[in-house]
Amino acid sequence: MFAMPAHLPGIFTYIIGSLIIWLIKRDSSEFVDRHGREAVNWQISVLVYLVVSGILMTVGVGFFLFWLVLLANIVLCIIAAAKANSGQPWRSPPAIRILRQG
Repeated sequence: MFAMPAHLPGIFTYIIGSLIIWLIKRDSSEFVDRHGREAVNWQISVLVYLVVSGILMTVGVGFFLFWLVLLANIVLCIIAAAKANSGQPWRSPPAIRILRQG
């Protein structure tokens, strides 16, 4: 039940909402733990990608990359939430794996 909400806050709160839900509910089930870790990994990745795009704004490419990252965040959070809601596993392809699956 809490696997889907682990992904959706990332659209608005980035890592904060996903991290809070994962920390509170990770012990309730392995499924929630896996989706919560994936949501947090993706949101950390989004922040890294936004920082890189901010640096690249000095040469002009970053403006396009910034909007692309924001769009990818929305789309991938919705896909991940839909997968979680239907009971399927999900791994965001462009995510940096900081929190390893246990």
